[in-house]
Amino acid sequence: MEFTASGPWEVRITPFDVGKRVSVRRLAEAGEADAKFTDTVGVLISWDDGVLVITRRTGESVRILESSLVAGKVIPSVPARRRGLPAASFEELARISARAWQPVESEPLGGWLLRASSGFTRRANSVLPLGDPGMPLDDALERVRAWYGARDLPAYIQTATGGDGTQEALCVELERRGWEREVSAELRVGGLAPVGDLDADVSRVRLDRSIDDAGGAGEGWLRRYHRSGVPGPHVRSVLSSGPSVWFATVPGESEVPAAIGRCVVDGRWAGFMAVEVDPARRRQGLAKSVMTALARRALEEGASAAWLQVESDNDGARAMYEGMGFAVHHLYHHFRCS
Repeated sequence: MEFTASGPWEVRITPFDVGKRVSVRRLAEAGEADAKFTDTVGVLISWDDGVLVITRRTGESVRILESSLVAGKVIPSVPARRRGLPAASFEELARISARAWQPVESEPLGGWLLRASSGFTRRANSVLPLGDPGMPLDDALERVRAWYGARDLPAYIQTATGGDGTQEALCVELERRGWEREVSAELRVGGLAPVGDLDADVSRVRLDRSIDDAGGAGEGWLRRYHRSGVPGPHVRSVLSSGPSVWFATVPGESEVPAAIGRCVVDGRWAGFMAVEVDPARRRQGLAKSVMTALARRALEEGASAAWLQVESDNDGARAMYEGMGFAVHHLYHHFRCS
């Protein structure tokens, strides 16, 4: 892995490396796997009183006794351009993805943004903490709880791990205060042209600029979208938000489409969301047709890079997007106040 038996092992990290990405090897503890050593890669969050805390890419925090270390070093992140992917910072993608999923109401708290949309999706009903809240963390969290409580909503904070400039330290502080991580997802990036070049039947895909019943994708699109519940005005507001929004529909045998999708074009970026297929019509290439049709439209508008979000336990979708050339840029998580 990061260390080999060909040379002497050294602990080349110190408490001054807090905040950096590191790889460490430690002696395995009793009850662990048969291996003598255990390796951990992640961001070094703290090093206090002989205990290191490292947050892995997945958001999991690991506590390691300093006395158990046998090797350790700082390791650089691999720039996206070296992997043939669109280069982007975490903050750029966080802001791009937020503009594609705008809340019904929001309020700044220093560098944080409180967002609410009557409970429709965690993304539109959570704090986006890009910067300092302008007050001590405990005071900020109290303000967050009060703001969402006034709206009869649970308090969520969206954080990110696994990339340059992500929020491993904030994740640890939330966990220390009893906030629980409910959902983790991947933000993936890829080239847009390869998606538009896929061999897919786009003739069956209809593209609309809205989901209004008159002249748009209409009620059927919302009925296929499994997250919408009862599609009130707040649902239409969130889904219609974004710089340039497109809705894709593959007609079915009833008023409910066989497949749907949504794309938001924002400068060089095209974001793909809400790609859903009738369970009875899966493995017929409908999702690929939707993605390809939306990608070609985004290319016409001048976009060149693509992003999407997929929950970490959705193995089928992750495999499909992997095959389209999308790779993980970072992970994001929703922490809920317990």
